[in-house]
Amino acid sequence: MTVPIQESPRRWWALLSLVPAVLAVGLDATILSVALATLGDELEATTGQLQWFVTAYALAFAAAMIPAGILGDRWGRRRVLLGALVVFGLGSVACAAATGPISFIAARVVLGVGAAAIVPMALAATPYLFSEAERPRALGVLMSVTMLGFPLGPLLGGWLLTHAWWGWVFLINVPVVAIALVALVALMPESRGARAGRVDVGGAVLSAVALTVLSYGVIEAGDRGWTDARSVLLVLAGLGLVGAFVWWLRRTPEPMLDLRLFGSRAFSGGTVVAAVVSFVMMGLLFTLPLYTQAVHGLDAEASGLRLLPLIAGMLLTALPSGVLAQRVGARTTIAAGMLLLGAGLAWGATTALGDGSWASATWTAVCGAGLGMSLPTAMDAALGVLPSDAEGVGSAVLQSVRMVGSSFGAAILGSVLNAGYRGDLPLEQPPLRDLDPTAAAAARDSVVAAAEVAHRVGSPDLLVAARAAFVHGMDATLWVSAALAVAGAVLAVLALAGRDAAAASVEADSEHEHDPIG
Repeated sequence: MTVPIQESPRRWWALLSLVPAVLAVGLDATILSVALATLGDELEATTGQLQWFVTAYALAFAAAMIPAGILGDRWGRRRVLLGALVVFGLGSVACAAATGPISFIAARVVLGVGAAAIVPMALAATPYLFSEAERPRALGVLMSVTMLGFPLGPLLGGWLLTHAWWGWVFLINVPVVAIALVALVALMPESRGARAGRVDVGGAVLSAVALTVLSYGVIEAGDRGWTDARSVLLVLAGLGLVGAFVWWLRRTPEPMLDLRLFGSRAFSGGTVVAAVVSFVMMGLLFTLPLYTQAVHGLDAEASGLRLLPLIAGMLLTALPSGVLAQRVGARTTIAAGMLLLGAGLAWGATTALGDGSWASATWTAVCGAGLGMSLPTAMDAALGVLPSDAEGVGSAVLQSVRMVGSSFGAAILGSVLNAGYRGDLPLEQPPLRDLDPTAAAAARDSVVAAAEVAHRVGSPDLLVAARAAFVHGMDATLWVSAALAVAGAVLAVLALAGRDAAAASVEADSEHEHDPIG
């Protein structure tokens, strides 16, 4: 007699096979930031081309995610995941083999397409492999592994750039991909949707174009500011295309995603709350590395280590969050996690210039604990109601909305940070007043540039003032993030109001059916 996969010990081995796949994506997300300066020299890239090294990957990731989800539902999720890993590995080799900026940008596009299919296919496996009680734990493992890329990327990248050829920063993905391929073939069962019929090509194209334009607009707004007309027009055009995508889904006879799914409080509420968590999370991930490097003077490797308390906090609460959600309900668990995240961020917002590493490690760990409770549980609420023939595209939609939330978070919270920094470092007062206009403008642009100017002109007062201004901007950013986390807790309570009652009713009915007395 065949044991169902959700009752078989193989399910945990299958989850283990996903770990190197999502780790490869997590590593690449951060390792490039360490290598940009070296790549600029080796490939003779301009500042604009360096920006496209990052942007090309992000746009390809946005464009390919939902189409990859459709293919996974039709062709098999393991098959698409295996193909995506091959594409990701080839993209990594192409990055290392690039001889100039154009070929490197093209390779980054290939890499982004591969990554775009890996993440939703890994998420789509969890409803198939795990029961409702175990899914949050499985999602917590995957989210923690992805987050592990944030400290590991700078650590590995910095070490490789110091001791080896720069191409190894990308070739390090190849053995990770090889391990993932072998593990998936050996351990992961195939799953696919039961629905047959034509592929919604129009919906796939519209979703790709809409997310690409919207993501590019948000990236540009983060660089140019929210008053830049071109950036605002791109964001509005992207939102308009999202509206066109929804219109298409309403009128086409065989849409790629049934819009009635958004009528489910669990899916719509879980997706929106997960996006809010991702938005808030950027306040931490955007400021903490800059704080440790610009204020404490750490290099990229040491800065990466300062993110380990965040991962530890996530692991501490992500694994038992499923049990907690079963006992007190998903919305209570999510709201408690968001409040804990908000408390950690509010604690971080009290940071002063002279605070040491232990202080930041403590409040960062609290933030990680809040993330571990809220993010996997919110994602599980959405994934748990997906029909079997839409788990791939539904996971892709969830991840796409999360990505948009992260992009808006980086752009908006980055603007708050910049405004706080520049507002606390006025041009008309010392030490900027004593500099020539070019140097003063550079110092006011960013704390990194201010440190370079301070060392060049020998002005310790400028360095102290710039660091104090950055801490002021960081505190403002974390206060805003904390307020949004509290708002997210309220949103979770309201958006998922009917979800726990429905789940409790289903559980009661199930117990009644198996009760010989009842």
